Amino acid sequence: MTNQPNIRPTILVTNDDGYYAGGLRKLISIVRKFGKVIVVAGEQSMSGMGHAITIKTPLRVKTVAKEPDYEEYICNGTPVDCVKLGEQVVIGGKPDLVVSGINHGSNASINVIYSGTMAAVIEACIDGIPAVGFSLCDYSHKADFSHVDRFVEQLVSGVLKNGLKQGVCLNVNIPPLPSVPIKGIRVCRQANARWVEEFDSRQDPRGVDYHWLTGRFENDDLSEETDQWALDNGYVSVVPVHYDLTAYSMIDEIKKWNLK
Repeated sequence: MTNQPNIRPTILVTNDDGYYAGGLRKLISIVRKFGKVIVVAGEQSMSGMGHAITIKTPLRVKTVAKEPDYEEYICNGTPVDCVKLGEQVVIGGKPDLVVSGINHGSNASINVIYSGTMAAVIEACIDGIPAVGFSLCDYSHKADFSHVDRFVEQLVSGVLKNGLKQGVCLNVNIPPLPSVPIKGIRVCRQANARWVEEFDSRQDPRGVDYHWLTGRFENDDLSEETDQWALDNGYVSVVPVHYDLTAYSMIDEIKKWNLK
């Protein structure tokens, strides 16, 4: 992290909704107060791409703006590609912070697994860069972000000042613009919820089958310790996330299976 006096931190900004998304524009406007901003965003929406990377086609980066404290680039890849290119090609080194979002729609609970927004954050985390993903629980492309500034500012400031432990990043979800003020920020755990999925199967005019993924979100985890409870009750949720998927509680049990 940049600690030298009078040197502003370098902040890499990306998202999964595309460079034109209102949430990205809002995030850029907020973090420019904190340092030099480098934006590398997708040329199209990559929602639900998870941790996908591009390996079968060449990646291209187009310069949109280049000023002393602000640069913006468009990439034809995934959110993870944007982080890799931002670090290795555009900056030529590690930024002090990576922020992703502001996503149009919730990334609370199990959504973190599918999220391109959070995949970018986790990629930065893997490379030892402090990183935060921001999402607004409003899926509209015209979502109102007017109430998010103070929450984003607090968390960006907090990470720049205090850092994050190696291997840990933050998943932040903000309720949509409410009729009453948001109650505050809660640091919590990921709710144990899931999507119950179905396919709407149809036939095209040539008689060929095709399928649309549909489903509903089910949450039976009603604990007040969860991100979903926080959001449902008027709080911003902050979940510390790590990429180590090891189920440590099972290691000793599986060793008892006498595997050879």
